[in-house]
Parts: sequence; structure tokens; C-alpha cells
Amino acid sequence: MSSNTKKRPALGKGLSALLESSATDITSKELGDGSVLGSVAMLKVSNIEPNPFNPRTDFDETALVELSESIAQHGIIQPLTVRKLGRDKYQLISGERRFKASKLSGLEEVPAYIRLANDQAMLEMALVENIQREDLNAIEVALSYQRLLEECKLTQEELSKKLAKSRTSITNHIRLLKLPPRIQLAVRENELSMGHARALVSAGSEEKQLGLFNEILADQLSVRDLEALIKRKPTTGKSTTSSDAQKGLKPTSQQVKFAQEFGEKVAAKIEIRKQPSGNGRLTISFNSEVDLNRIIEILNISL
Repeated sequence: MSSNTKKRPALGKGLSALLESSATDITSKELGDGSVLGSVAMLKVSNIEPNPFNPRTDFDETALVELSESIAQHGIIQPLTVRKLGRDKYQLISGERRFKASKLSGLEEVPAYIRLANDQAMLEMALVENIQREDLNAIEVALSYQRLLEECKLTQEELSKKLAKSRTSITNHIRLLKLPPRIQLAVRENELSMGHARALVSAGSEEKQLGLFNEILADQLSVRDLEALIKRKPTTGKSTTSSDAQKGLKPTSQQVKFAQEFGEKVAAKIEIRKQPSGNGRLTISFNSEVDLNRIIEILNISL
């Protein structure tokens, strides 16, 4: 392999790449309070404020207490990361759970890396760090992906490179946000696996998705059982309309299969509408400008 070949970044390097950027880190600059940007400094807990851009809002109180007890005994192993706001004023970039636990343990000072970052970089750093945690459920990951795409103005290709995640994985997560709120809640509460949720996305109407969801809970269906059940039940409302059905202008089984597979590829609803004259429309639905651009990007790459 040529030495000039660029290697795909490993998982977990997205945040470090941001933190090591010349735009956010000036390691040689002395600050007025004696600390140095890029170094680890002991900062007073009272001088640090939480990150307002942190996408994580729920913290397990029991786990926080356990972590605070560990910190009281062993100290903080992994320093926090903060940005300088003013003299003796800092704002968290990452490490809010450790920060909360440190306050619970009664620590007056904590070790922290000091960085420079604007609000856009702060949001991106917080979201990237959030995605790389191991305890996130699929909906939390999907929401973070969506925020990076919409609020940080990233394309799926840029996001894929930044996180070292395949575009397919990113698309599959974002599709989960189309599920009814009850099913999304089940995923968040580990009542339903991502495999089940992915299958339900392609199951058809919201009514059918909820019906299948109830069957999963009642009969303890595996993902394979669910997929077989979906194949046996026609996906009404996915590739035909009620008016088409009344006119007897149903797509052929091959056309239905195409609509389903095409819909899964672009993560969008596909409709085939046929007229008695033989003409008709193939419709691709989208939910927002971002969603439309995502579909166009996928189609451009496929051409």
C-alpha cells in the first residue's frame, strides 16, 4: 500500500480530531490565570459551568452516586475538557457526567484540558462525544446524527467520515425517527431492539407498525419472526393508494417489490400510481429540505 494512501479514521477519533484542530487548540498560548491552552490544569469546580449544547439531558442518579464515590476515593482519571470564557471562567465541552459526580463527591478542583471553541464547534464536539458513548440507545444515536446533519450543516458523507461510520448505518438510525412515538419510546427504554425497530420502519402504515409492535410484546417475537410476519402481511399504504385500489390499478408484485426495495435504499416512502391510460407517477416523499438533500445525495452516488 502506498504511504500516501489516506487511512479511514478509527472510531473514536472524531472528537480528538476536533480537539486537536488548530481552530480550537492553541497549546502554546499562556492565559492570564497562569494556565495554558491545551494543557491539563486544576480548575475550581465553582469556575466551571455546564455545556448548554450537551444533547444528553438524562443522567442515572444511582450511577452518578456510584461514580462520585469512586471519584472521592480515586480522583478523576480522565480529565474534563473545557473552553475558556473569561478570567477564571470556563464552560464544559465534554465530561458533564464526571463533572456532576465530582460536585456530588465534594471535590473543589478538577483536572481539565483547556481549549478554544466557538458555539458551532462546541455543539459539534458535544454531539460527537455523545455518539461515541457505549450506553446510548438507537434513538439517542439517531437524534444526535440528525442534529449533526441539520444544526452543524454536515452532509451524510461528511458525517460518515467524521465518525468512521458507514452511511448505511447512519441512514438506518435516522429512519427510526419516522416510527410512531410509542415505538421510539420502547427503543429508548430498551423494551424493543434496534433490529425490531428497523423491521417495523418498512412495515407500512403507522397503524400496522403499532399492531405489529403489540404482537412483538405479546408473543415475544424475534427479529426473524417479525420479518417473516411482515412478508406474510401486505404492506397496505406503502406502494398503492386507496383510490388506485378502488380503480383496480394495483401495481404488479414486481413493481411492489421494486417500491419496497427502492424505499429501503433511500429511506423514504415510495408510491406507484397507475392510470387506466397506462401512464402514472412514481413518487418519492420527503419530510424536510435536509431529507430531500439526503435523498438527492444518495441518488447522485448511485447514478
